[in-house]
Amino acid sequence: MTDYPWSKLLLTSAVSLGVIVVVMGLTCAVAIARRKHSIVDVVWGLGFAIVAVICLVTSVSSNEDADDVRRLLVVMMTVAWGVRLGSYIGLRNAGQPEDPRYRALFGGKEPGVAEAAAKVYLPQGLAMWFVSLPVQVAVHHEGDIGVIGLLGGAVWAVGLFFEAVGDFQMSRFRADPANKGQVMDRGLWRYTRHPNYFGDSCVWFGIFLVAAERWPGVLTVLSPVVMTYLLVAKTGKSLLERSMHTSKPGYADYVARTSGFVPWPPRQR
Repeated sequence: MTDYPWSKLLLTSAVSLGVIVVVMGLTCAVAIARRKHSIVDVVWGLGFAIVAVICLVTSVSSNEDADDVRRLLVVMMTVAWGVRLGSYIGLRNAGQPEDPRYRALFGGKEPGVAEAAAKVYLPQGLAMWFVSLPVQVAVHHEGDIGVIGLLGGAVWAVGLFFEAVGDFQMSRFRADPANKGQVMDRGLWRYTRHPNYFGDSCVWFGIFLVAAERWPGVLTVLSPVVMTYLLVAKTGKSLLERSMHTSKPGYADYVARTSGFVPWPPRQR
C-alpha cells in the first residue's frame, strides 16, 4: 500500500474535481439562460467521459509506471458509456419542453443560481466525482490486467448491452403512434421494468472490478453502490414509476408481473 503513488492519484482526483466544477458551472449558466435544467441529463454522461479523459492525461503525464492497457481500457469503457448515454438523451430531449421533474423540484418557478446550484448542479457534480473514483484510481495501477479486470470488462459489456438495447427498444416503441398510452412490455422490458438502469449499474460495477484488481481500488466499492442507489431510490426508478402509475392505466399490472430491476422471467398471473 505504501508503494501506491498516492500523490499522483491526489493530483488526478483534484484536477477531475476542478473540471467537474467548471462543467457543472457552465451547464448551470446555460440552463438558467435557456430556462431548461434538463440539459444536465445530457451533461451527466458526457461529464463522466470528460473526467475519464482528464484521468488519462494526468496519469500519463505523471505516472509512467502505470499499466497502459488497464488505463486505456477503463477510460474507453467510461467514454463509450458516457458518450452513448449523453447522445441518446440529447437526441431524445431535443425540442422537448422542460422535464416535469425539474419543474416540480423548483416548485414551478424559475430558480436563481444559488437555488439551482444547491438542488441540482452541486449534488450531481459531487456524485459524478465520487462515482468516477474507480476510474481515477485504476489509471494509476501498475502490473498487467488479470482475471478480475477481464471479468469487469465482461460485466461492463453486459451492462452496456442492456442499456443500449433497452433504450433502442423504447425509442422504437414510442415512435409508433399506435403505442400511445400503452405500457412497454416487450424485448428486454419484458424481463425488467428498467433495463437501462440495470445496465447503468452493471457498467459501473464492471468499471469498479477493473479498479478493484489492485489496491486501493477495492476501497472504491461505494462508487457503483451509490450509482445504483441513485438509479433505484432517488432520481431514476422511483421518480419514473411514481409518474407512470398515474399516466399509464396498465402500469400496475406490468409492475405486478415484471421484475423491478434485475432481469427475471415475468411472473404468471
